[in-house]
Order: sequence, then structure tokens, then C-alpha cells
Amino acid sequence: MKTFLAIIFFSTTIFCQTYIFNYSFGKFTSASAFSITSSGFIYIADDGDDSLIKLDTLGNVIKEIGGYGWGESAFDTPTDVFANPLNVYICDKQNHRVQAFDKDLNFISELSTRERDNPEERFGYPLSCALSSMGDLYVLDSENIRVLKFDLFGNFIQNFGGFDWGTFSLKNPQKLAINFDNSILILDDSLLVLYDQFGNGKEKINLGNSFTNLNTTFVNLILNNENEIYMSLIGVGENILNKIALIGFNNDLKILSCSVLNNKLYVLTPKEIFVFNKSKE
Repeated sequence: MKTFLAIIFFSTTIFCQTYIFNYSFGKFTSASAFSITSSGFIYIADDGDDSLIKLDTLGNVIKEIGGYGWGESAFDTPTDVFANPLNVYICDKQNHRVQAFDKDLNFISELSTRERDNPEERFGYPLSCALSSMGDLYVLDSENIRVLKFDLFGNFIQNFGGFDWGTFSLKNPQKLAINFDNSILILDDSLLVLYDQFGNGKEKINLGNSFTNLNTTFVNLILNNENEIYMSLIGVGENILNKIALIGFNNDLKILSCSVLNNKLYVLTPKEIFVFNKSKE
């Protein structure tokens, strides 16, 4: 994995891939994050009206839940959403918790540890979360600037990346993602910090650019800021980082997050999602 990252971020040649606008959908108040499952459903965290929305890839709204509050299925500043074909997890930032739902957005449980006696397992103002293929939930804790790991039942396992983590201490983490080998990738300002599934630091890469979001989808690693998108195929060929050129996209729109499904690129903006086809040229 170390070699893969070095090839991506220290390659002197950055190729450009072209994606052509196909269609757009959505009427969000102020979206903050999205997650697309392999089964073709999209889950939107909308910070503007504290909602969680399930759509299909044509933009049809299947279900919407939420509204401001602190009870079940209510939110106060949803910052991130992670979904797999069975479950959905959403960071409910100002309520200091992660809520879990089934794929149909029926409430399952909440994880809140800020008031627990053991300081090692407390988190507050969660920014990002993701579930590994082993069933472990990782939460990016912005209050204590670290990552916490819980099992499938919400039992605390460990934390890592805190101030006492030496070279692999986090400074200003923004987004968490899980790689195909269950390693943990953290976007920390202009750095990409990589840990194994046990919290051991593996690599710290200077990206050479400022990014605001990180995503891993199947074999794709995607980085973006408000104006640019970069992508690489993980573990395929030379793993060169490609800058994405969007044809037919208004460059004045703010790019929040990106994902790939069935060779289509989905670009989330605060108000809608834009869908692009890869150019055959």
C-alpha cells in the first residue's frame, strides 16, 4: 500500500480524464454529504433542514426522515453519511452521536459516548464515520482530534491518531474513509494519513494540494476540493492520479463530494447531484 500511495502522489505525470454531463437531480436545502451503495441507492445528509434522504440513481425520492431535534431519527447538523446495502450510519454532529438505520431508514440505534466515564471512549462533534467489512465502526472525533473504533454492538475497542500518537497525530482531520483492505484513510488538511485496521500508523503523504473531501468506492480513490476532482484506480496498473475534467458543468458550483457507480461519476453540490459519463476518447 505504501508503494501505491507513493506512485499516486509523487508521480510527475498527472493524466486527465474527461467526463461528460448526462443529467442532474435533487432539490436539497444544503446537502453536506452523500453515500452510494452497490445496490444503486443514494443517501443524502442535508444540513440545511437536518434531513436524511434516500433516492435511486435517477433521482426519485424513496424516503426522507429527520428534522431538527435530538430524538430518534432527528438531527442537528448531519455532517457525514455512510451506507452499505444493509445499513446507514449518519454523523449527528451537534448531538454528539452516530445514528444507525436500516436500508429503508428505519431507526436501529444510536452511539453516543460523550458522557461516558472512560475518557478514552468519548467522542464529540463527529465529522465522519465508516463501517469496515469486518463490521467495525470508525468515528472521526473533532472534539478530541482522533479516531475511535467500535464493534458492531457499539462496544468501544480503541482510539488512535490523538495528540500522543507522535508522527501519526492528527492536526485538522476532515474526512475518514476505509480502503479495500480495511485500512483507514484520513484527510488531514493537505495530508493523507493512513492507518491499518488496528490503528497503527502506516503512511503519511503530502498531497501537494488542499482537498476538502476523500472517498473510496470499490476500486476508486477520489479526492476533491470545491473546484477540482482527482481519481485513481486502486491496485490496477500504475495507479496514476488522474485529474477529472467535467464537460458541461458550471464551474461556479461548489463540489462537496464525488462517487462512482457503474462507470458514472456522481458529483454532489449543495443543491443537487450531477451525473457524468466517462468519455470514450
